[in-house]
Amino acid sequence: MGERVPMNQRDTFLEVQTFRKTWVLALVLPISLFLVILFGYGMIKQLILGQPWGNRPLPDVALAIIGPLGILFGLGLALLFYSAKLITEVREDGVYVRFFPLTHQKIPFEDIRYVEARTYSPIKEFGGWGIRYGKGGKAYNVSGNRGVQLELYDGKRFLIGSGRAEELARAIEEEMRRVR
Repeated sequence: MGERVPMNQRDTFLEVQTFRKTWVLALVLPISLFLVILFGYGMIKQLILGQPWGNRPLPDVALAIIGPLGILFGLGLALLFYSAKLITEVREDGVYVRFFPLTHQKIPFEDIRYVEARTYSPIKEFGGWGIRYGKGGKAYNVSGNRGVQLELYDGKRFLIGSGRAEELARAIEEEMRRVR
């Protein structure tokens, strides 16, 4: 479920969700650890001990560049999944969706034609979790299978994953009534 956090006076809804689920860590951490160990071992073996790493070793200069990049990628991947969060806010002027640290979007109430809390299939409809695109439009989700479907007057569709989907839909509908 989404975390409840204090709201400022302009917020009518605020939810913060993270990727810090056991299955995500079980998937990402081994990959990250593998990259760090692999490139760390290769650099120590070839650059420090002077023994070629692999059947067709890279030149030392290339390994000195690619090795640290591989380690940084592994560490960056773990850090990205650890720090990523979906922040959904309903304010006086629209719905704010931030997928920290990657992107953010504001959807003004005047642009929203339709709102529905619904159950969806993250894999079938959008190919998984994160910032995804599918037949149903764009999705922002980090876990679960509940969310709020928004359809805009221009035909664009957004699905915002939420552990509190009914509450989010209600907050959007109330603010839409207030604005119109």
